[in-house]
Amino acid sequence: MKLPRASTVVASVFGIGYFDVAPGTIMSAVAVPLAILIALHAGGGMGILASSIIVLVIGILACGDHVRETGRDDPSECVIDELAGQWFACSFCLLTFGGLVPAEQVISLPAFGLAFVFFRLFDIWKPWPVGWADQNLKGGLGVMTDDMIAGGMAGVLVVAARILFHI
Repeated sequence: MKLPRASTVVASVFGIGYFDVAPGTIMSAVAVPLAILIALHAGGGMGILASSIIVLVIGILACGDHVRETGRDDPSECVIDELAGQWFACSFCLLTFGGLVPAEQVISLPAFGLAFVFFRLFDIWKPWPVGWADQNLKGGLGVMTDDMIAGGMAGVLVVAARILFHI
């Protein structure tokens, strides 16, 4: 029996990318409670942001190798991009906006839920600039960048919702 390449294990986040149904959505759903744990025990929003950036760098390398090995531009089993992008979106959930959100509302489950919904919407729909990155960037950078952009767009909407609706 041949063991999988390390890059494949990492890019698929230990096999989550090989689930039969909606592996990207499953990865995003797993990422949200992990983001909350990071927020509570490892630095709040900055801890989530740092984790997202670390996963981004690892993902560029792992997905780059996996893309070269498979010959496919954006293999569906690469879900580390959803992990990085979802965590990037979740990092916006912890901002207090200079007092516009009361401190007791910093950990907001509705905000994390919105981060999930908006991220999945942008990752699947691929509006500009997400779609541009998906179509024009190649290799590991191409796999990862569109999800980071989707995460940033989702995060901006979470910020707006937190301010406007006090969630």
